Amino acid sequence: MRISFYPSVYEHAAYLVGRSPWQVSRDPELLFSAHCRAHLLYGHSPIVVGIDIYNIEAEAYGCVVDRPSGNGVPAVTRPLFTSLEEAATLVPFESQTAGRIPMIIETGRRLASRFPKTEVAVPVSGPFSVAVGLRGITGLLEDIALFPEGASSFLMRLVEGQTRLAKSVTEAGLNIMFFESAAAPPLLSPEQFRQIELPALKQTISRISATAGHRVPCIIGGDTLPILDDILATGTDYVICPAETDQVAFMRRIWDRTDVKVRINLDPNTVAYGSPEQIVSEVERILKLVEQRPNVSLGTGVVPYETPPHNILLAKSICSAEQLCCRRSRNFAFS
Repeated sequence: MRISFYPSVYEHAAYLVGRSPWQVSRDPELLFSAHCRAHLLYGHSPIVVGIDIYNIEAEAYGCVVDRPSGNGVPAVTRPLFTSLEEAATLVPFESQTAGRIPMIIETGRRLASRFPKTEVAVPVSGPFSVAVGLRGITGLLEDIALFPEGASSFLMRLVEGQTRLAKSVTEAGLNIMFFESAAAPPLLSPEQFRQIELPALKQTISRISATAGHRVPCIIGGDTLPILDDILATGTDYVICPAETDQVAFMRRIWDRTDVKVRINLDPNTVAYGSPEQIVSEVERILKLVEQRPNVSLGTGVVPYETPPHNILLAKSICSAEQLCCRRSRNFAFS
């Protein structure tokens, strides 16, 4: 059995060119160079263009992304709206001109030209993740608790902007990687996810899939086992099995849905900070868990900025066909 390996490289790409995530996220040449360097090193596909991927749409709506100290990841720290009433004035942004979106799409075009045999994708966030930037996580959770219908309507109003963004991405000849990790438990209870988030999520994925001409991934991290059936109800054909959930129970539940690709993630702390022995043990754990299940890949979760490249390359090497054939009968050489 051969299993593909996919490291999720965003801010780590900045590390590979010796710059901070802030610097790379704002400079088209650095963004291009960083993702080129990452792909040449790791050979991953798709290349997902971005550093601070969950800030892009909020910034396009008018949020300020703050510059962090050192090599921290940029973030929106001040919400654009202080109430749902204010948020009712929101109109979709113009993806051809808003914020850094044109830079990201153009960088995607350049990467696709540089690596014509590799899939290149632009990150598109789900409605809840965008809403977190616009209302702030505290404000949004208060809205959900106190004004659930209003919060649900707010999420639904964000669908149009995400659909327009997806259209701009596909018109540029690029693919879409859809992310919605902010909505996972425990931030939302499974019931809140089902009643408040799921209607907007289903509509967003349906419309983006229609725009793309195929079903799009639905990448949600966190403890997703309690909402797995709801994620599958969106019609997606690509999910992740996060390190934060019960991976054994997750894979048991989705095992027979072989039409859905599952990327099962390693523990990101082990990838970033583990010894070679710990990394091998963690990869072996995952390989045993997915053995004989088709349509799976092994992932890292978001690779932290300072992760040693040799850690990622070690994990990748174990996934080669030769290593899989004899992983139980040979010892790995640690260097």
